[in-house]
Amino acid sequence: MRRIFVGDIQGCRAELERLLEAVGYAPGSDQLVPVGDLVNKGPDSAGVLDLLMQLGAQPVLGNHDLHWLERQRAAPRHADWLRAQPVVRLFDDVIAVHAGLHPSWDEARLGALTAADVRYAVSVRYCDVDGHQPPRDWPPPGPPYRPWDDFYTGRKRVVFGHWARRGLVVRPQCVGLDSGCVYGGKLSAWIAEEDRVVQVDGWRRGVSPTGA
Repeated sequence: MRRIFVGDIQGCRAELERLLEAVGYAPGSDQLVPVGDLVNKGPDSAGVLDLLMQLGAQPVLGNHDLHWLERQRAAPRHADWLRAQPVVRLFDDVIAVHAGLHPSWDEARLGALTAADVRYAVSVRYCDVDGHQPPRDWPPPGPPYRPWDDFYTGRKRVVFGHWARRGLVVRPQCVGLDSGCVYGGKLSAWIAEEDRVVQVDGWRRGVSPTGA
């Protein structure tokens, strides 16, 4: 079974369908793991959720997904499914999370996240060595703040999204898959068993990335 991790879809169903075709997705054989922000800014959030539910996807939730639930914007069938999804998924060799991890967290902590931990996991971009976030992420805050993954020392590779301004990130310790699909960039997938990135063109609407 291949694990296919997908970056921020943000309601772009047509682009997701093209990406699945590009990776040769095989229902029943491949495991689909979107890394959050399934919904919101694109043209067909409900369609994305319907497709992911149909395919038995195993996502983690992002800040936009949690916002949808808080604002009760999801249909009941979608809300029930979203509430059943975690913020972090642990594999033998990989951790999936929407934004990032605190430098001090171990795997035991990831299994018992507090409400404050959840906010951190779906929002962090920059932090300092102690995990403190800057007041704002743009413009880049400078020292002592650096991308959170500079401080990550865990043994498992982390797959994340959330950072459209940064774009595709492939490092030994992590893979960042938010390549700005909803802003006209790319929709990206990382196939873990092949250590391979596949991209398709994103939704064209002429809006610059905000990093949200």
